[in-house]
Amino acid sequence: MHLNRFDDLAADVSRGLARRTSRRSFTSKVGVWLFGAVAAPLLLPVARGRAEDRYAGEEGDPRSCDYWRYCATNGYLCECCGGSANECPPGTTMSALSWIGTCRNPADGKNYLISYNDCCGTAQCNRCSCSRHESETPVYRAGTANDIHWCSANESTAINCTVAVVLGAAEDEV
Repeated sequence: MHLNRFDDLAADVSRGLARRTSRRSFTSKVGVWLFGAVAAPLLLPVARGRAEDRYAGEEGDPRSCDYWRYCATNGYLCECCGGSANECPPGTTMSALSWIGTCRNPADGKNYLISYNDCCGTAQCNRCSCSRHESETPVYRAGTANDIHWCSANESTAINCTVAVVLGAAEDEV
């Protein structure tokens, strides 16, 4: 008995739809719906694979303080706190202010500009502490000093960890 009601309802809905729309209109709407259904997951803010975090020719362990990118870092490594060398962990935001370092990639022997950004918003993760001061200058050159509270410009000033984003190859001094 229930199948007859379902069949009758489906037939009524189909007839009503057929009266109100043409085949072309129906096909275009189904196409838009299918495209949206396929594209929606690609637009959601989801953590994708971490292969893009590695810079071409990198070697070494991003969870180690000896990793080449961390030559001027100070804090907890985001790689150990749910993020990566490039990205803050979920629930944190990258600091609006940063300090810059120049580190040599041992894989290709070139120097690269590295932007160090604290990830702000939650308490320190307290894993993989790293404090290196290679090429650090006194605090009067704030952009190269790693001992300043860099989350001060963010909504939350709590520091969780630090990322080391490769900005590009450094120009050789002449």
